[in-house]
Amino acid sequence: MRKDYLAFFISLFLSRLADQILLFIVPLVVFQTTKSASWAGLAFFAESLPRFLAFPLCGALCDKFSPIRMLHISQVYRALLCVVVVALYALFGGIAWVVVLSALCGVLTTQGIMAREVLMPHIFQHYSYTKTLSYSQIADQTGLVLGPLAATLLLEVWAWHWVVLWVAGLFLLADISMRIWQRISHIALKVFEQHQDIWLQPLRIAFGHIRERDELKKIITLAVGVNLIVGVTLATSAAMVIGQYSASKDAYAGLQAAGAVTTIAILFLLARIALPLGRLGGVAYSMITVGAFICALSPNLGAYVLGFLLIVGFDKMFNVYMRGIRQRVVPPQDFGKTVGVITMLNNLSQPLAGLMVALLAAPLGTQRVVLFLAVLTTLLGTRFAKTGSPRAASSDRPF
Repeated sequence: MRKDYLAFFISLFLSRLADQILLFIVPLVVFQTTKSASWAGLAFFAESLPRFLAFPLCGALCDKFSPIRMLHISQVYRALLCVVVVALYALFGGIAWVVVLSALCGVLTTQGIMAREVLMPHIFQHYSYTKTLSYSQIADQTGLVLGPLAATLLLEVWAWHWVVLWVAGLFLLADISMRIWQRISHIALKVFEQHQDIWLQPLRIAFGHIRERDELKKIITLAVGVNLIVGVTLATSAAMVIGQYSASKDAYAGLQAAGAVTTIAILFLLARIALPLGRLGGVAYSMITVGAFICALSPNLGAYVLGFLLIVGFDKMFNVYMRGIRQRVVPPQDFGKTVGVITMLNNLSQPLAGLMVALLAAPLGTQRVVLFLAVLTTLLGTRFAKTGSPRAASSDRPF
């Protein structure tokens, strides 16, 4: 792999590693402190909602300003926020600070995600876009593998606020790697003239594209179903593994790592074989749904692990399918703003799933909440299994 590509992927890996450590800490610290799945679900809702609501604005900013500049801002300011929150914790105490930090860093993470989304179609001309997505997802998932393991090891030695300082250092290293990539790649991005308004006009343009293109309506609907399952899995995995199945914190970290290893294996396969996008979407959506039913009905930890691995392992395969459709359909001059709105609509179901856990886990039980969402996801997928997309006939039909 070329040196400039390697620097770009190292930056992506380090940024993802740091973000994953934060995501790992929040539900674990909240659950260990409160011993409540409902509070853990509420914490997940609070930390995840801001990052998803920020997608439209972040996408519009990446169309209007240099995405490279936006990426630098994302990484440097996340490092600064980590330091500031640790200082506030030292002054006032309380575990709420870790939730606040994750929520604020989540918005900046969204900015970084959108910046890379806009950059990648232009900087990897030697690869097909599907292969580029697979390699980027591998770097992303490697961070996901090591994030829980690193967090667990660091939490064995230090309290969470000291771990956050290590996270700040990782964000700075990610930015240094980006600057190295920028220096040796000499990428010149085409700039499109944009409207001065970064609020309403980008939203009008983005929703106009969504309204006019049946392919976009389809992937949004399917992604809502996928993210209901992913959201409820993220919100309840600590409670299920540590609480219901009485496993250790190390077992929980190992489960997260196993999920990421499974995903990396699938992505390596995708980077080496050529499959139609529709088939990718159909296989991924089906496996995620099956995994949700297994988790909902699992009588023991072993069965839950199988369902969990299916959900997180095939989530990124679905992501490759969805991003491939978006890159082909959305006009380049409106890519950031449109993908920002699409991503927000796709992912709002994740914090919704966390909120449902917070409200329903106590009266109904966690597994019944997962079962309800699995049935809902099946119904959403069945709609397209029967009807497909009116405009995109066979080649892009996911089922």
